[in-house]
Amino acid sequence: MKPPLAALLLLIAPISHADDWPQWMGEGRKGEWKEDGIVDKFPEGGPKVLWRTPIHHGYSGPAVAGDRVFVMDRKFEDPAKAPANAFERGEIPGNERVLCLDAASGEILWEHAYECSYTVSYAAGPRATPTVDGDCVYTLGAEGDLLCLDAGGGTVKWSHRFKDLLGVKTPVWGFAAAPLVEGDLLICLAAGGGTTAIAFDKRTGERKWAALSAKEPGYAPPSIIEQGGRRILILWHPEAVNALDPQTGEVLWTVDWPLRSGLSVATPRLHGDRLFFSCFYNGSMMLKLKPDHSEPEILWRTERASENPDRTTHLHGIMSTPVFTGDAIFGVCSYGEFRCLKADTGERVWESLKPIGLDQPTRWGNAFITPQGGRYFLFTEKGDLVIARLSPEGYEEIDRAHVIEPDNFDMRQRKIVWSHPAYARKCCFVRNDSEIVCLSLAAE
Repeated sequence: MKPPLAALLLLIAPISHADDWPQWMGEGRKGEWKEDGIVDKFPEGGPKVLWRTPIHHGYSGPAVAGDRVFVMDRKFEDPAKAPANAFERGEIPGNERVLCLDAASGEILWEHAYECSYTVSYAAGPRATPTVDGDCVYTLGAEGDLLCLDAGGGTVKWSHRFKDLLGVKTPVWGFAAAPLVEGDLLICLAAGGGTTAIAFDKRTGERKWAALSAKEPGYAPPSIIEQGGRRILILWHPEAVNALDPQTGEVLWTVDWPLRSGLSVATPRLHGDRLFFSCFYNGSMMLKLKPDHSEPEILWRTERASENPDRTTHLHGIMSTPVFTGDAIFGVCSYGEFRCLKADTGERVWESLKPIGLDQPTRWGNAFITPQGGRYFLFTEKGDLVIARLSPEGYEEIDRAHVIEPDNFDMRQRKIVWSHPAYARKCCFVRNDSEIVCLSLAAE
C-alpha cells in the first residue's frame, strides 16, 4: 500500500525535528526527550494505549519520523528449530523485515522482507534501530545486510551485504550499531581488517572511506561530538576509543582500552569537554578532551575488570547508555544495580535495585534512561515504564506502569524485553517479540 503524496511530504524533513525520534537515541543521538506537555503522573490504569500492532522477533528499537514509525523484526522459517539456549549459535533459517507503520493508527503501510539465515548468538532478531533521513530509511540487519529504502514506499534504493562486500564474519552478537548519517555520508561499524568503520555516499551507496583495523568491531553505534569547534566522529571498538574526521576517515587520536568479550556497547556520553564510557567487564573511563584535537587526558578509569557486584567499582554497564549530567553519572551496572557516580572521580554515591524492580542483583538487569523536562523516563526489562527524579541525593520514583509483556528470554531463560523505546508525538513507542505499542503520554 503506497501512502498519499501529502503523507510522503511529511517525511521529507530534516532529521532534527524536536518531536521526532528518527534514529538510535533520538535527535543527535543524545538520548533526550525534548517535548513539552507530557504527563506528570500516569492516569489510573497506566498510559492510554493508542494502538497495538503484531510484529515478530527483534531487539531493534523503533524510529519515528513525521507520521511514520519504522522498525525491524525477524520471522523464523521454523520456530521449532530455534536453539533452546539463547546463547547458542547455529544456522537458523528465516527472514528479516523492515516495517513502516502509520504513527497515528499503527497500520502497516509497507514492509520489505528478505531471506536471512542467522549465525549469531541471541538469534531473536535484528539489533539496530533504523535511521531516517529525509526520504530515506537506513537499516542494518544482524548478519550485515545494509539497506537504503525509500521511506515513502519501501523500495530498495541501494544495498550492501557486509560479509560479501568486505569478506568479514558476523560478530558473535551480530551487527548491532545503528548507521549514522553525517552530511552526505552514511557511516557504519562494519568489521576489522581496515574496515572497522566504513562510510558510504548516503544517496548512491558508493564507498567513500574505510578506517581502523580492530579484530572485533564491537557494538557501540558511531556518534558525532563537537570538539574545539569541529565535528568529530567517535568510534569505540573493543581495543580503543578513536576520534576521526567524519568526512575523510582520518584518525585524529586514539586511546587504547582493551575490553573483554568485545563488549563495547553503550553510546559514549559527552558533557562539556569530558567524554564518558561504560562497559560490562572493564567498567568506566572518563576522558578530558583538548581543543586542539590531540589525544585526550584520561581523568579516571576502572583498574579491575569484573562483573561481580561485590567487585565492581564504577559503572559496569552493558546495554543501557548512562546519563551524564556534569556533576553526576546515572546508569545501570552489571547486575541491575542502578548507580549514581561522582563525575569528577567516579566515586559511587548511591545504588538501588528499585528502578528496575529487582529483588536481588540479576546479571544483565537493564533499564533504558531518558531525560525529559527535569525528570527521567525509565523503561525496564520487565516492561515497566517509570517516571523518576534522579539526583546525587538519591532515587525518587514518581510513578510506574506495566506497559508491555517481556516475552524474550536471556541465556538463563529469564523473560525480558531489551529494546530501547522511542519518544515522539507526546507518545512512547515500545516493542517486544510479538507487538509494537503506542502509549499516549500527553498531559490532559
